[in-house]
Amino acid sequence: MSLLLNELELLSPARDITIAKEAIIHGADAVYLGGPEFGARHAAENNVADIAKLTRFAHTFNAKVFIALNTILHNDELEEARALIYDLYDAGVDALIVQDMGILELDLPPIELHASTQTDIRTLDKAKFMADVGFSQLVLARELSLDEIRAIHDARPNTPLEFFVHGALCVAFSGQCYISHAETGRSANRGDCSQACRLPYTLQDPKGRVVAYDKHLLSMKDNNQTNNVEALIDAGVRSFKIEGRYKDMAYVKNITAHYRRVLDEIIERRPEFQRASHGRVMHHFIPNPDKTFHRGSTDYFVNERKTDIGAFDSPKFVGLPVGQVVSIGKDHLEVKTTDALANGDGLNVLIKREVVGFRINRADKIGNNHYLIYPQEIPEALANVSLHKPLALNRNHDQVWSQLLTKESA
Repeated sequence: MSLLLNELELLSPARDITIAKEAIIHGADAVYLGGPEFGARHAAENNVADIAKLTRFAHTFNAKVFIALNTILHNDELEEARALIYDLYDAGVDALIVQDMGILELDLPPIELHASTQTDIRTLDKAKFMADVGFSQLVLARELSLDEIRAIHDARPNTPLEFFVHGALCVAFSGQCYISHAETGRSANRGDCSQACRLPYTLQDPKGRVVAYDKHLLSMKDNNQTNNVEALIDAGVRSFKIEGRYKDMAYVKNITAHYRRVLDEIIERRPEFQRASHGRVMHHFIPNPDKTFHRGSTDYFVNERKTDIGAFDSPKFVGLPVGQVVSIGKDHLEVKTTDALANGDGLNVLIKREVVGFRINRADKIGNNHYLIYPQEIPEALANVSLHKPLALNRNHDQVWSQLLTKESA
C-alpha cells in the first residue's frame, strides 16, 4: 500500500538481510536492498528465500521491504526479470525500485513500482509522466532545490515523493553518468560503476599549463540534509532515503538512528504527521553522523546552488579532529589529544593534502590527554616528515564507539 499523505517514511539501505533487520530495529520504516539479479550494486545481492524471511520480520512492525531492480535490462533478460518479479511478489516484497521503463510492458503481478533516482526526475513534466504511467512513488533527482520539489508536489499532491537525505553524491546528474562505461566498458546503469569520479586528475589550461595537479577534481562531498528535513517535509517529501547499500552495519545503525531522532522530534511537534511503521525505538548509543564514513558534508542544491561541494583533496574519510602530533619517533608518535585514545583507533594526518592513515597498536598514556602511540606501522610518508610544528591529527575510526555498535544497540 502506498504511503498515506500524513506518513513520514525513513528508508534505509542494506547490503544483506542482517543489516536490513538492524536498520528496522534502529528505526527504519522501510529498507531497500538488492535481489539476486538486476540491482545497481553488483556486490549487494540477496536470494529470494532470505528476502522472504526479511519481509516476514519487517511486516511485524508494519515496515516495508523494497527491492532495487534498477539496472537497464537487455532484451534477452526481460523474461528472467519478469520471473524474478513474480518470485519477489510471492516473497512479500512491498515494492520494486525500477529504472528500465521496459519493465512496465511486462506481465507483472500487482506489486508497487517506484521510479528510481536513476530515471532522473528533475522536471515537473518528467514527474507527471512517471506518475501517469504507473509509478506509485517517485525518487527525485538529488540535484533539486526545495522550490523545484515543492512545484512537483503541488502538481501531483497524491504521489509520494522520495528524496535522498544522506550519503554519497555522483558528480553527474542522477542516472546520467557514462564515464565508467566510456573508460572501462563497465556501466553504472548496469550496476558496475568503476568510480572514475574518485580518482585523481591533473587539470591543464589550453596552453598546457597545470591548473591543478593530481587532485580529485570529480569527487563530491557527501549529502547531509539533517538541517533541511523539516523544510523538505514542507516542500512535499514523504520518504527520506539514506544512500549506502555497500555500507557496513555500523554506518546503517548510526545514520538510521540519527534520522529516526530527527524525524521523531518533528513528529512530536507536529501531530499532523505520523511514522510510516509501528513501534518506538530506544537507542543504546548517541547517533553521530560524523563518526562513520563521509567525505565531508554538503546539503548540495536543496537551498541554493553552491560551489563548495567537492572533496577535491581526498575521497577518503578523514574523521574528526582529535589533537596534534608533537613528535615522531622511530616506532611511535607523541600526541596531545582532546579525547581519550584506545588500542585499535584509526588515526590520520594530512601530508601534502593527502590523507595518511594508521591504526593504533598500543596507546600509552603519559599525561592528561597525552599519549605515546605505537602504530602497527608508521607510514613512510609520515616517518619522513621533519616536524617543525605540531601536525593536526584526526580520528576516522573510534574503536570504543565502533565496538558498541557491534553489540545490541537498540
